[in-house]
Amino acid sequence: MQQPSFPPVNSRHPSLWHGGDYNPEQWPAEVWDEDVRLMQECGYTIATIGVFSWVSLQPAEDRFTFEWLDEVIKRLAAAGRVICLATPSAAQPAWMSQRYPDVLRVDEYGVRRHHGERSNYCPTSPHYRAFAVDMARRLAERYHQHPALALWHISNEYAGACYCDHCASVFRDWLKTRYSSLEDLNQHWWTAFWSHTYTSWDQIEPPYQNGEQAVHGLTLDYKRFQSEMMLECFKAERAAIRTFSQDIPITTNMMGTYPVLDYRAWAKELDVISWDNYPQVNAAPSDIAFTHDLNRGLRDGQPFLLMEQTPSSQNWQAVNALKRPGILRLWSYQAIAHGSDSVMYFQWRRGRGGCEKLHGAIIEHSGSSDTRVFREVSTLGGELAALQDRTLGAVTDARIGLLFDWENRWALEGAIGPVRDKRYAETVRQHYAALWQQHVPVDIIFSDSDLSRYQIVIAPMLYMLKPGVAERIAAFVEQGGTFITTYMSGMVDQHDLAFENGYPGPLRKVLGIWNEEIDALYPDQYNQIVMSDGSGSYPCNHLCALVRNEGASVLATYGSDFYANTPALTRNTYGAGTAYYLASAPDDAFLSDFYQRLCREHQIQPILSVPDGIEVTQRRNEQGSLLYLLNHNDQETQIALPAATRYRNLLRDRNQEVTHTITLDGYDVAILEELS
Repeated sequence: MQQPSFPPVNSRHPSLWHGGDYNPEQWPAEVWDEDVRLMQECGYTIATIGVFSWVSLQPAEDRFTFEWLDEVIKRLAAAGRVICLATPSAAQPAWMSQRYPDVLRVDEYGVRRHHGERSNYCPTSPHYRAFAVDMARRLAERYHQHPALALWHISNEYAGACYCDHCASVFRDWLKTRYSSLEDLNQHWWTAFWSHTYTSWDQIEPPYQNGEQAVHGLTLDYKRFQSEMMLECFKAERAAIRTFSQDIPITTNMMGTYPVLDYRAWAKELDVISWDNYPQVNAAPSDIAFTHDLNRGLRDGQPFLLMEQTPSSQNWQAVNALKRPGILRLWSYQAIAHGSDSVMYFQWRRGRGGCEKLHGAIIEHSGSSDTRVFREVSTLGGELAALQDRTLGAVTDARIGLLFDWENRWALEGAIGPVRDKRYAETVRQHYAALWQQHVPVDIIFSDSDLSRYQIVIAPMLYMLKPGVAERIAAFVEQGGTFITTYMSGMVDQHDLAFENGYPGPLRKVLGIWNEEIDALYPDQYNQIVMSDGSGSYPCNHLCALVRNEGASVLATYGSDFYANTPALTRNTYGAGTAYYLASAPDDAFLSDFYQRLCREHQIQPILSVPDGIEVTQRRNEQGSLLYLLNHNDQETQIALPAATRYRNLLRDRNQEVTHTITLDGYDVAILEELS
């Protein structure tokens, strides 16, 4: 059954939102009118305000100054702009840190940080939480009925961790709810190793860099704990807002595959996912597409918001190259093609000082609108306005699910051996890229996702099997599904304890193999995956699982070393389905050929056959299906369209019928709507 499309993020403002961060508190009031005029000129329809304005709203503990914000909102609303109103809790004022030093974070060496930067607060500090909640409550009470309010934006890019004594105390209480007794904790953490058994709860400390790092149950649980404490901060502010504002959606901006927070757990608490897209200019388009699809998957296919991107360049990477002409438009439509209902930026106007004064903006230090960037933003704003609600709420119909899991990543990357760099995220992206290049839709799924929606489920390096996951995979395969996993899978449970029956643990019967050993290869060292049908040989490296066959068919073997001629790729029949085990890290050519064959066997066809460098996606809502064509090449490219199908291009010459072929300039985009 097809997934139904979704309603707009805010039904009172049902259009593609175009806008982004606006920091009027950095500028005198006489600049505000010019800002509003220029926003109207470039089609900047939504302004995110208040993100870092805590001290401007509360210059002292007992003093509040909302009048300037009243005036900014008044001017924006009068010009027909809508508001994404943020709470300022990402950076506490200096007066707070000075009077209540417990709000400041302690680093992984146990040293309390001085005031400064951002995300420098302790997420368990009672003082920090009380002040943050009070500010959120005051903002909601003051503005919840304002007709221009479209979205609440809590804090900004939650990040980092704290190791203070208060966190340690709260962590111990958290552990007492997770484990039935101290003995239970010791067993699940395997603390008999190196005589690390705890005999009192008070002996448990955070995993300091100069302290306990050898107990992986501790390090894993502390990551879980800190992610939950950050989420508690979000939920506390959300509750304060909901006291007054029940019908305005609430979000916070995420950071792609950011490794510190479990965004799947967070997603359940957000009304809509939003994220900040800051790839390098030379990033692979498939990597950007993967992260968009990851965010689309966080709430099971619901469209997300592209909350931030630079209109020109970042300033915090080692090299901050400009986006070439056309790239901003191309990447903005790529976000929409993968599920975004907005195109938004950081930042509106460059500040004159501070660490982001050289970060790209729509209005540069010249203050002029006669710039390349402003013209590109204006052109894009006009196109988005013309699209109105045509792309909103759309869904992607995918028959393949690719599994990504943050807790699995924490455990895998925390494991010492067989190599230091496990390449988990890189490996998942590599599998995604093989399907992206074949123009086959993919959903990013998670350990708790419904597998029954898919014909094929891929789970690279599924090192940790949480309770119930192996059983659901087995049921999926038994009922006719196809499952693919790899080396470093099925090794530990949710406590990072190795399975006693060997790898791949509870998946052993499903896969029909036993992983006896794992060989680690040096960066310049390779083995070969030799196909048993004589179709070819492919290089492999990084890790090689030495596999014993227990009923599976051997599709490929290793080509060299003492384990030459042993299984490198197997296929096992389990019930009505099939499970594959890939024992080593292959090159891109292997994955391309492997998934091409697999899709052909499952009658999963590419959306469209197109030249290299062209990206194709298809999205569907109640108004029908749309075909997105994105040219990542810097030169003109011609694309053949399905025979006997008539389209119109929603981005150009809507009255002109498009048939047979379409030609896209370098970095150009087309959104094709089929004509009846």
